[in-house]
Amino acid sequence: MKAKNGEFVLPGDALGVTEEFLPSEWTYDDHGEIRSLVAGTVTIDQKNKKISIIPKTKSPMLLKKGDVVLGQIREVRGQRALVDVDGIKDSKRSLPITFLGAIHISQARKGYVDKLTDDFRIGDLIQAKVTKVMGVDNADLTTAENELGVLKAMCTNCRHFMKQISKKEVKCPNCGRKETRNISSNYEG
Repeated sequence: MKAKNGEFVLPGDALGVTEEFLPSEWTYDDHGEIRSLVAGTVTIDQKNKKISIIPKTKSPMLLKKGDVVLGQIREVRGQRALVDVDGIKDSKRSLPITFLGAIHISQARKGYVDKLTDDFRIGDLIQAKVTKVMGVDNADLTTAENELGVLKAMCTNCRHFMKQISKKEVKCPNCGRKETRNISSNYEG
């Protein structure tokens, strides 16, 4: 055991190992070592074998299940679209770390999706809901609701933002290319 109950720690400080305890509030697992995510006081729950931190300052904003987030598609491959999460919708506070989100093909929209590239392309700005947070900086996302999905589609040909022309189709005002997307009811094009 590295940290003691009531001890003050800083972000990144080692608290213990996962063989002894489970990481809990404001802690994370770093390859078997439990570390502090914030500056605060160590709390050890011996009965449930959990280590947590009581933050010393106002708690930083972290993602949790059910949060609606804004992000940009980084990559679309096979069964997953990777998203750089920029922040939580309607929150003025920024996230303390960069989150990487993933949308599985089954979570893209209601119904059958043949190819994920019919719903998302690299550079698209999206709105999604967090379904699961894993570790410190990874989250599973869904866009299977009307207000979720692509907010601004980027043309794969000339990289201009596209105008919506139907429920699932966008058109580039620059080159005239038409493409399909999983368009949010809040589309801004």
